[in-house]
Amino acid sequence: MSAVSDSPPSIWDAKHRFLVAGVFCLVTVVAFEAMAISTVMPIVEDDLGDIWLYGWVFSAFYLGTLIGVVAGGHWADRTRPVVPMMFGITLFVVGLLIGGLAPAMPVLVLGRLLQGVGAGIVSAVSYVCVGRGFPSEIHPAVFAVMSTAWVVPSLISPLLASLIAHSFGWRWVFLGLIPITLVVAVVGGFAVGRIGPSPPNERNQSQTPTSQVLILAIGSALLFAGLAMHMIWIGLIVAAVGVLIARQAFIRLTPPGTLTARPRLPAAVLIRGVLAFGFFAADTYISLSLTSVRGESTIYAGVVLIASTATWTAGSWLQVHYAKSLGTGRLVGIGGLVQAVGALVLAVALWSVIPVWFWILGSALMGLGMGMAYTVLSVVALDEAEVGSEGAASSALQMSEILGVALGTGLGGVLVSMGDRMSLDPWVALAAVFVMSALMGAAVLALSPRLSRPVAEPAVVH
Repeated sequence: MSAVSDSPPSIWDAKHRFLVAGVFCLVTVVAFEAMAISTVMPIVEDDLGDIWLYGWVFSAFYLGTLIGVVAGGHWADRTRPVVPMMFGITLFVVGLLIGGLAPAMPVLVLGRLLQGVGAGIVSAVSYVCVGRGFPSEIHPAVFAVMSTAWVVPSLISPLLASLIAHSFGWRWVFLGLIPITLVVAVVGGFAVGRIGPSPPNERNQSQTPTSQVLILAIGSALLFAGLAMHMIWIGLIVAAVGVLIARQAFIRLTPPGTLTARPRLPAAVLIRGVLAFGFFAADTYISLSLTSVRGESTIYAGVVLIASTATWTAGSWLQVHYAKSLGTGRLVGIGGLVQAVGALVLAVALWSVIPVWFWILGSALMGLGMGMAYTVLSVVALDEAEVGSEGAASSALQMSEILGVALGTGLGGVLVSMGDRMSLDPWVALAAVFVMSALMGAAVLALSPRLSRPVAEPAVVH
């Protein structure tokens, strides 16, 4: 009897391409929403007022996402992923409807909270679909596709949202996303519906840690509120209280040993947060730096930000080719180093004698480092997760990322605000932000060996 050699699995073969399209669509609609709403928020504030709630429009989304990724991940471990996916999309649409019809800023904040919960559930389900619907050897390629799903929204969503807001009103940016989301629900629903639940004997039977999720949300809310306060020292005290409250919940919602970077899965969860902290701390303040320090236009700032989006995608595809030859730990370490160098380039580029194209170089390096490291961490998390616990692992990973983004942007804002109150030149505080970002990249490099398998660990024979 002759042996038949099967061709290696591919994301584009008949068995997987439909699911790839479904996951791509799910990520794309969340990306469109994130980029579009950020663009039109100044117009929204001019109409609704209550500028003191401006930051909470974004913080509410973060809080909702925190709740969504944890609840959605644990839910997907106990049932067919399509069930929480449809619930998440329903919440997302309801949030868009409330946002589009909001008569006042507090109602808009409520809508954003629901959008965040829905987006978090959808995001967690997407990771479960990757873990349960694709063989491990093509996980890097699937995550690269998911990163690519952010490219088109990053390029066209801000311009499209701005045109819609000025031509028809900002409300249609929210309402116009509803039919798009419903189409995605149909496409994604058919694709994700093919994935069944994990086998009963391998299923994560733990209940969704509702109380811990709420405690984490309360602590995070205090953290966000403290970082946004104009009275800096009081704000830091409030933020510290929030950290203390959230810490225990974070420990219970993440793999044991996360805060001490225990090898493999716990280290991957911690590093994802540090990586996101470093990238978004710098990325958030690039536009402000270019306009207030270097005197450039917002158009040029947009070009600089697009550079990081493009190289992030390029880095995601690079890791597909080099993950095996370099190893996960080394590849993530290189990504952290590249991100740190990019942040230092941005710090130097604040100096007026440095050519302004250095901003594109620094932004591109940061995006490249992020792309190389980010996707690898997702692969490690799913490879190390027990069968039936993919949702819990992915939710811990994304929860760490969300907190990293919030901390990075919040502490960056504290530094900028302190510099303003001390009457320092703007470049001083902004340089401190970029140096802080570089230190986070260095921390990723230092922690990266924790991702490598121990040398003495026997190979698993399938």
